[in-house]
Amino acid sequence: MKPTKNLIIACSGSVATIKLPVLIEKLQDPSLDFIFNIKVILTEHAKHFVDFASMPHVELLDDEMEWKAWNKRGDPVVHIELGKWADLAVIAPLSANSLAKISMGLCDNLLMCVVRAWDLKKPLLFCPAMNTRMYDHPITSDQINKLKSWGYHEIPSIAKTLMCGDTGNGAMAEVDTIIIEILTKIQK
Repeated sequence: MKPTKNLIIACSGSVATIKLPVLIEKLQDPSLDFIFNIKVILTEHAKHFVDFASMPHVELLDDEMEWKAWNKRGDPVVHIELGKWADLAVIAPLSANSLAKISMGLCDNLLMCVVRAWDLKKPLLFCPAMNTRMYDHPITSDQINKLKSWGYHEIPSIAKTLMCGDTGNGAMAEVDTIIIEILTKIQK
């Protein structure tokens, strides 16, 4: 019997969100050493890039669900319950905007609240994905280094021709690289 792990995949507003179905499908591959229970957090801007018809069957969570779940004292607080449930979280992709919010501690959506309340003893991986001009801005490396100083693990972006046609740094890591990093962290 394979061990089961609870995994949050979070997507912020980057075109790299189009890789979400492939990431989920590969994590559901029966040849892996683990069975992953997957919940997906989508920011409102990430939803723009999701083809919901092609999504594998997983639980999708968004800001609206955070507010619908709580009506009175004793009701679940979604971002807290998700952090308790998960063994690991991966933000793939992490946009420039969401990177900035996390580095400043902002909590204006479900993803930001989950990250702010994250148990630092559990792995949190992040995959920066943004235009080269944004990626090469000096503040980006400062923000990435801040997240790493908290113990979060960067899966570095790669250089290639981006969806906008520009070529350079900032593309999200390949799905297979993300899978390897998830498996490495979950085995420790």
